[in-house]
Amino acid sequence: MSDYNQTPVRINGLKEVFGDHVELIAEDGHAEVYRIKAEFKLGDTVYAALQSDEMEAEDEVEFLRVRQDGEEPQLESIEDDEEWEAASEAYDDLQFASDDRP
Repeated sequence: MSDYNQTPVRINGLKEVFGDHVELIAEDGHAEVYRIKAEFKLGDTVYAALQSDEMEAEDEVEFLRVRQDGEEPQLESIEDDEEWEAASEAYDDLQFASDDRP
């Protein structure tokens, strides 16, 4: 597993492949469009912060792990609470870091 104490590094692999939005299929089979809010590397693991219009209204963000299998990146749910929390904190760190820039 990744070293959660490392500094997150912003990357753009998903946006290079999919643009600003990605469509995901829910467990019930319906497709939902998510905006790619951020993609970042924490240790050796890549994460994506995604947000649907419904989630934006609630000020919520979904974090998924990004794996490179073949030509297109694959998104995976994060089942481990500690890993999810680390991804959430890294995302917050990226947001606050960009607020400090002129």
